[in-house]
Amino acid sequence: MRNQSRGFTLIEVLLATLLMAAGLALAFATLRSATAMVQRGEAIAQRSERIRSAETFLRRRIASAQVIGFATDPQTQLQTRFLGEPQRMRFVSDLPDYLGRGGPYLHDLRVAEGRLLVSFTLVQGGQAIEEAQPRPPEPLASGLRAVRFHYRGIDPEGGLGGWQEQWATTDVLPVQVAIDIESADGVRWPSVIVSLAQGSGNSDGSASVKEL
Repeated sequence: MRNQSRGFTLIEVLLATLLMAAGLALAFATLRSATAMVQRGEAIAQRSERIRSAETFLRRRIASAQVIGFATDPQTQLQTRFLGEPQRMRFVSDLPDYLGRGGPYLHDLRVAEGRLLVSFTLVQGGQAIEEAQPRPPEPLASGLRAVRFHYRGIDPEGGLGGWQEQWATTDVLPVQVAIDIESADGVRWPSVIVSLAQGSGNSDGSASVKEL
């Protein structure tokens, strides 16, 4: 009996090749999508961790601000204990142990080139003492579009005053500090509102800028 088997035609081979190519393309697309999802998840997790770390540092350092002067006003001879501006804040607090320094240090928080920075200067006898080789500022967060500091104290009636962008009574600490941060990609961080343990300052009567 004659063998009736035959080979594949060219059309069948082409069709099988097309089906295999389509299957491989679908598999690669699925793999790329899964990889992109994993990478996005890792990026979100890393950003969330950076936000938590910066927020924890800010809360602890600001809440522990002390009523210690770091400069003297040449006109009034009053000790400067807290300076609060829209994008800069200065106060005295003990440094955390992991930074390897002890005692009261001036904490200088400021915004520069899309970064939130903090620098430290030793305080002795009510004056900030510049070191021969000062430590460079530490970056708390980068890739920022906007950072705003707000302050409030006690109003004349004894209640909490309105939020202000400038803290004018520099010889006393505000009662609360708020920090609003927006990343360069438009993501707004959760507002950080900190109550100062030694804050007792009166509001200077300036117009409120926001209500949290």
